Amino acid sequence: MGRLGERIACRYLMKQGFDILARRFQARRGEIDLVAFEGNILAFIEVKTRASRGYGAPWEFVGWEKQQSLQTAANEFIVRHDLGQYTYRFDVVSVIAPGQKDQEIALYRNAF
Repeated sequence: MGRLGERIACRYLMKQGFDILARRFQARRGEIDLVAFEGNILAFIEVKTRASRGYGAPWEFVGWEKQQSLQTAANEFIVRHDLGQYTYRFDVVSVIAPGQKDQEIALYRNAF
């Protein structure tokens, strides 16, 4: 379900005008689901997918440890690709009921 959510999020972001640079970037410590430019801002995007809202909204599951891991991985991405001149932020895309008629997608810019 996670990969389906990532594909859905990727298509959604592209329709919103994002330019996707990388999917599933593997850093030494952690992974970033999507890396994209929105205009001249570099966005590191965590995708959270759930079948329903039964246990809360997906974005609520990006805790402090995950945030730290994403920040470390983002720094590695920036250094590896010489992108230090760009402003960057961390976004979360929430996908609920992927592929279903009642599918919901939400983008949270500057989530943390």
